[in-house]
Amino acid sequence: MTTHVQKAAQVHLVPVTEANRAQVTALELAHDQLDFVASNTESLEEADLDEDARPRVVMAGDGVVGFLMYEAPQDDDEARIYRFMIDRQHQGRGYGRAALLQVLDEIAQLGHIRHISICYAPDNEGARHLYRSAGFVEEGLDEDGEMIADLVVPSPTDDR
Repeated sequence: MTTHVQKAAQVHLVPVTEANRAQVTALELAHDQLDFVASNTESLEEADLDEDARPRVVMAGDGVVGFLMYEAPQDDDEARIYRFMIDRQHQGRGYGRAALLQVLDEIAQLGHIRHISICYAPDNEGARHLYRSAGFVEEGLDEDGEMIADLVVPSPTDDR
């Protein structure tokens, strides 16, 4: 019997800097995804004004393949991932899943977060599948008609 094991994509997250900012703004979504996520330019402008925003570049080797942004205020036990995209030329290679797992780990390592939420368009089946596979549970629509999903972060004592 032959089994096929797909090798997990290797990515790492780095902060957005002046050196990589232009590469982030040059990333593009597939045409059928344009209505699902704000532009990276808008997101970076928002991050410049929001001290809680944590913009990250998704890197595969030395190449920029995506962008995400989250907030995890020190005075709150909930983090919110509110931007997440993989460039259209790099989709379908496992980078989205790998980046999601990386950011979930980064957030969990902060130590004070117990819930991570994410919102997405209800008709974005790719996002729904990805987030469900990572353990997010849909909670319903928000006031803007986006689906809210939540992930409970195990406390460090849960591993004992």
